[in-house]
Amino acid sequence: MTIRRINAGARMSEAVIYNNTIYLAGQVGEGKTVTEQTKSALAEVESILKEAGSDKSKILSAQIWLADMADFAEMNAVWDAWVGGKDAPARATGEAKLATPDYKVEVIVVAAA
Repeated sequence: MTIRRINAGARMSEAVIYNNTIYLAGQVGEGKTVTEQTKSALAEVESILKEAGSDKSKILSAQIWLADMADFAEMNAVWDAWVGGKDAPARATGEAKLATPDYKVEVIVVAAA
């Protein structure tokens, strides 16, 4: 089986595809609010999935890290609109100290190719 890497760098790749499964690195978004960052991160997820030959309907699982669980409802409002009531993946959400204090949300997904 071939391993394909998307936007590979010295430290990490944006995505790795193996055996018809796409593993995305954590995506963080731009903006000041959880809403803005979640929308931006999910747009990045869609862009990378498209480059990998997939789309959000094929997401198998998602992990969402929030800097503060108090932002759970705000993030969910964006997520729910993005998922659109169908093809919802398995998902977990937790609180974590993210790479910089500016980051409020990080999204990690695994999808089918």
